[in-house]
Amino acid sequence: MKASDVMVLSVITVGPDASVQEVADLLLRHRISAVPVVGTNGEMLGIVSEGDLINRPESETTHRKSWWLDALASNEILAAEYVKSHSRKVADVMTREVITASPDTSVAEVAALLEKNRIKRVPIVKNGKIVGIVSRANLLQALASLKDKALQTRPDDSAIRDKVMAGLQNERWTRPALISVTVQDGTVDLWGIVESQTERKAVHVLAEVTPGVRAVNDNLLIRPASSERWM
Repeated sequence: MKASDVMVLSVITVGPDASVQEVADLLLRHRISAVPVVGTNGEMLGIVSEGDLINRPESETTHRKSWWLDALASNEILAAEYVKSHSRKVADVMTREVITASPDTSVAEVAALLEKNRIKRVPIVKNGKIVGIVSRANLLQALASLKDKALQTRPDDSAIRDKVMAGLQNERWTRPALISVTVQDGTVDLWGIVESQTERKAVHVLAEVTPGVRAVNDNLLIRPASSERWM
């Protein structure tokens, strides 16, 4: 699944000459946390988020840094911070270095961008112009739709059992020869012996996340600590 499959197409944007107040109104009215800033031809210029509107004198949220941070900061940095916190134009407040993705970027890569950069949305850009946006909510919706599709195309019991057994064979932490798997109407029954509670939980999870599985009955036994090691 790609970004183009989950992105929102009707993106709310503003121009660089918009006022900070206009952006604040848009965020509140549409219940969103950021708006991309675009030029006259739709080119991506930046983004304004809730974070960019914090520390404003109008809302009495300004705060001074500790004296030692002020002492270490250069005059240029202090001047730039003053412009960002006091200017009424979006062009002076927006974040210019925006994390973006292309329509062909995989959903997994988009999720990694969100997590790595600790952001809530990624603008989708093609040929320098914004064509959509993907938020965390969009990824959750995509995940839910994948689950629905999986239920609609559930494999038969024999195929499910083969997948569970194959999964066990591919893991180093278990002994597939000591585990029996049966499947009926999508419900997996696990039988056999495992070495620890942790391994028992891992086997259960492996079966549970196998495509097509509806439920898991765990009948596994934990090998007594005093018994001989498995061969």
